Amino acid sequence: MITGLIKFKNREDAGRQLAERLKKYAKEEAIIYALPRGGVVLGFEIAQALLFPLDIVITRKIGHPSNAEYAIGAVDEDGTLVLNEAEAISVNQQWLEKEIEKQKGEARRRGILYRKGKQRPDIVGRVAIIVDDGIATGFTMRLAVKVIKSQHPEKIIIAVPVASSESIHELKKEGIDEVIVLEPPEEFLGTVGAYYQEFSQVSDEEVIKLLESTNKTENGK
Repeated sequence: MITGLIKFKNREDAGRQLAERLKKYAKEEAIIYALPRGGVVLGFEIAQALLFPLDIVITRKIGHPSNAEYAIGAVDEDGTLVLNEAEAISVNQQWLEKEIEKQKGEARRRGILYRKGKQRPDIVGRVAIIVDDGIATGFTMRLAVKVIKSQHPEKIIIAVPVASSESIHELKKEGIDEVIVLEPPEEFLGTVGAYYQEFSQVSDEEVIKLLESTNKTENGK
């Protein structure tokens, strides 16, 4: 039983609730882009409900050296970077350079492991729906938007269960077409996990299984 401030039983529950809100796009030519790892669980539920292809956009948080959970930026597998310039200048630059390379390497590892050689889908002229299990600082999502935007979709929609009002404000500057958030951003509790009854780590194996299951569904249409 879900009590108190907890809004979602787990990521699957949050994904199904987002799918309900996204039904208005059911007839669009759309692709779901999930941020691994947690976002893939929600993305799978949405893709299954609306019969959309599921892909991934891999961005890695760059945490502050004194607090790894506090993001000062993000990097993707190709080295595309988004930074909080004020924070980035304040840390040791040698450490920052090494951390960027470390997270870029992890993003590449995940890309190779998760895609298994499959080509990225063509989003030109289609609707991109970017999904994650929540947004706190927003750096990984901002970078995801930047990456997808460079591929020239018709529209970019962000769909998340929870997000901070500050992150939404910054994301809107990126020129997205719509943000769908299930819980009021102005009442954000400070951490994404606070909204979930179950918020365990998602493994590489689970991500691969979900992506493969979606691919089988697409191929079986």
